[in-house]
Amino acid sequence: MMKFSRRFIGLFLIIPFLLLSCSTVPVTGRKQFNVIPSATILSMSFQHYDEFLKSHKISTNKAQTELVKRVGHRIQKAVEQYFAENNMSHELKHYAWEFNLVESSEVNAWCMPGGKVVVYTGILPITKDEAGLAVVMGHEIAHAVAKHGNERMSQALAVQMSGMALSTALAQKPEKTRQLWMSVFGLGAQFGVMLPYSRLHENEADHLGLIFMAMAGYDPNHAVKFWERMAQEKGGQAPPEFLSTHPSDKTRIRRIKALIPEVMPYYKRSW
Repeated sequence: MMKFSRRFIGLFLIIPFLLLSCSTVPVTGRKQFNVIPSATILSMSFQHYDEFLKSHKISTNKAQTELVKRVGHRIQKAVEQYFAENNMSHELKHYAWEFNLVESSEVNAWCMPGGKVVVYTGILPITKDEAGLAVVMGHEIAHAVAKHGNERMSQALAVQMSGMALSTALAQKPEKTRQLWMSVFGLGAQFGVMLPYSRLHENEADHLGLIFMAMAGYDPNHAVKFWERMAQEKGGQAPPEFLSTHPSDKTRIRRIKALIPEVMPYYKRSW
């Protein structure tokens, strides 16, 4: 009888588990693997977000802080409207939206599950204005509401812990599980630095982000200008943190330009 490796047998046993644990990504309709209960992921997200804020300096620049919160709330309303129109409001249940500006030279921004957003002051010179900031926040919020982080955490649990439930993993292998969480959601030594999203995730975040910013009343054409500035920021040197996990190149800009005609009706109806 042929001998199978333990890893192969483990993978074979969890295939039915993978097939039955699917949710749907907004807009694209793609089926994604997601085995983590929403209550669990939100509880951990809120806890780590609070820890981050306590250990980092919140900006005291009133004008910039108000800008971040204003854009954030407009994107939030757009997300809630979009989900309501598509009968998916239940997906945002128990969200506790929060928008904070943190003093840091890093060119970075991120959004954790539950609408927990952080923008670093280092990215503001590149966003330049309110519409540029809407591009960034729309994109990052899109990653969260599309549950890309949940999907990656679920995949990590399936591959590295044989499909173990998050609650069980936390109880039996707390340190390893914590490390997985940190690498997936960017809560390691350098907060906000996440494992690179796949091209598929980036495409979905670009698409959704354009819709959200357009519904919030921001011209999606500004997305092209922003990513061109980010490409210039990258230059021939090591990319800033935001670019290390968000590839910016001619292909991406060309793809965004192709999406503009599709999302413009959302912008026009916001007038």
